[in-house]
Amino acid sequence: MNTRKLGSTGPEVYPLGLGCMGMSDMYGPADESEGIATIHEALEAGINLVDTADFYGAGKNELLVGRALKGRRDKAILSVKFGALRGPDRGWLGQDCRPAAIKNFLAYTLQRLGVDYIDIYRPARLDPAVPIEDTVGAIAELVKAGYVRHIGLSEISAATLRRAAAVHPIVDVQIEYSLISRHPEDSLFPAMAETGVAMTAYGVLSRGLLAGSKPTGPTDFRTWLPRFAGANAVQNASLVQKLHAAAEHKGCTPSQLAIAWVLHKGAAIVPLIGARTRKQLAESLAALRIPLTAQEVHDLERTVPAGKVAGQRYQDQAMAHLDSEK
Repeated sequence: MNTRKLGSTGPEVYPLGLGCMGMSDMYGPADESEGIATIHEALEAGINLVDTADFYGAGKNELLVGRALKGRRDKAILSVKFGALRGPDRGWLGQDCRPAAIKNFLAYTLQRLGVDYIDIYRPARLDPAVPIEDTVGAIAELVKAGYVRHIGLSEISAATLRRAAAVHPIVDVQIEYSLISRHPEDSLFPAMAETGVAMTAYGVLSRGLLAGSKPTGPTDFRTWLPRFAGANAVQNASLVQKLHAAAEHKGCTPSQLAIAWVLHKGAAIVPLIGARTRKQLAESLAALRIPLTAQEVHDLERTVPAGKVAGQRYQDQAMAHLDSEK
């Protein structure tokens, strides 16, 4: 399997990465033993990019990933996000990307994961109170000290990327990108090409919407996402049905077709699959075997146009904090 390089200065990775958030947080109860087994199977399949964050499950996900990687550290490229603040009620309290806070976050991350260094370290969101130059500069100090290998960013604008890249090489931007979330194409894609930066795309199934998945209960955060609510959900169901029909014609599942579309949008894009089980992992891996011609990519974009999706990615308050949307 051909690998993909994360930016001009980053590591070579498998064409798919594994996002571990759902194994501990956000989508309701999860089986930890199955999550660890899924990580093991992903590594055996060749997937080496493993993505987590110190705030997923308030550190619980890092502990899980750490257990899964025990004795397997050499097989994984660890991507870790930091900066999001959470309360004991699981609520969100804002961002903290001050240099001192970054070093504090990393100290605890290294302990929870049981490792000596992080391959790619990134702020989960832009902290409006801290210039991006200060944030990147602080991580650069950690790179120099050997605690971090590379710097990544997440949900940032083209302008912010250019400012960050002027301080230190950036290997990738993590951002939501799917058939129905295509905003990065407008200005971020050109800035990434200009600065030699890759993309690790999360939400390639739009939180499961494109697969026909629905919120499972009150602990599933999709319950509060606009695209899954009320009239929006009804309108989006008809859009998803068109994807299902296209997938049936192609001889694959809707999830596989949606992942294949992202894979075919550029060699500098690595989709992060949020598989919580080995069954989901196997389905996602099969997307690598789905060929798409340029015409098929174009036809799929006409069949499932991004402009027809109803509702924002997040609620208004969360959208207001996304530098990528400005």
